[in-house]
Amino acid sequence: MTFSITGRCARTGQMGVAITTSSIAVGSRCPWVRAGVGAVATQNVTMPSIGNDVLDAIAGGAEAQAALGKVMSGEKHPDFRQVAVIDHQGRTALFSGTKTLGTNATAIGDGVIAAGNLLSSARLPQVMVDTFSETSDLALPARLLGALEAGLNKGGGEEGPVRSACLLVADQTPWPLVDLRVDWSEGCPIADLRALWTAYQPQMADYVARALNPEAAPSYGVPGDL
Repeated sequence: MTFSITGRCARTGQMGVAITTSSIAVGSRCPWVRAGVGAVATQNVTMPSIGNDVLDAIAGGAEAQAALGKVMSGEKHPDFRQVAVIDHQGRTALFSGTKTLGTNATAIGDGVIAAGNLLSSARLPQVMVDTFSETSDLALPARLLGALEAGLNKGGGEEGPVRSACLLVADQTPWPLVDLRVDWSEGCPIADLRALWTAYQPQMADYVARALNPEAAPSYGVPGDL
């Protein structure tokens, strides 16, 4: 039903998640990021609160594995949850319950973790991790998106079609640097997400500049903006 990649850029400290699923609006409940803290993908039968709870535990001083263990020890239905975590130092943690759906698999690399369920092939997470690792020259959002595309095109994707996708990346501000969502697509939400990233990437820094210093920020380039 879902596959995701959660990673950190060693150069910039950015952390993020790229994720896709067969159900609607995956970005509203599955990926979680926090600048200087970590990133979490909570999937399968999703409990959205797990994401913030894990990030709170990391912010309180716990490493990724300890934070995830603490949260899952209090979870009422852990067997249904699949959770991937990376913290601000690139340490990873994973939980995959016994009732994770269908063909499910995970893979871990240096500063990256991938997970999926109801997959057409158990090799998909490793394909995503390998792609992420081979593209370290790219910016983190592009690496995550490229790995998600590889999961679909080279790893086999899910057993059925995916319908929504999200790219969520934290940098230095309290709000995400990138928060792009395709809530529903009758075609390919990952291709739609690529189109959104292509349009957004050239403007990304401008939106941060406008937020932090509007008087010195670039113009909007729209009618009536002087």
